[in-house]
Amino acid sequence: MPYVDGVPLVDLVSVFEADSGYDVPGAYAGLARDWEFDAERWCPSPERFLRANLLGCDCGEAGCWPLVARIRAVRDQVIWDSFEQPFRPERDYTGLGPFTFDAGQYAAALVDPRGRRSG
Repeated sequence: MPYVDGVPLVDLVSVFEADSGYDVPGAYAGLARDWEFDAERWCPSPERFLRANLLGCDCGEAGCWPLVARIRAVRDQVIWDSFEQPFRPERDYTGLGPFTFDAGQYAAALVDPRGRRSG
């Protein structure tokens, strides 16, 4: 489960969607992370940004009800912005984020609980 300033991202998104009056046919959950986790997929470079699912569905299938965001690197920061719900393209998530992270702390957060670098 991704956290932003100690708050689960799913909570931030749920409040945003409720405040925006969006129907909630699906429920978000963290993504299942196995030992084959590809950290490279989550680490953008200054030359390119990424689009990735930050949350999946509570049914366990990430593609069932994903929350997608752009992940980009700017100097010593990683930024999540341009959020979207692919199954509700008419929704405007402009007011959600952007969320900015220190690049070093961001990279450290991608280390698995056993202390190994994932990917």
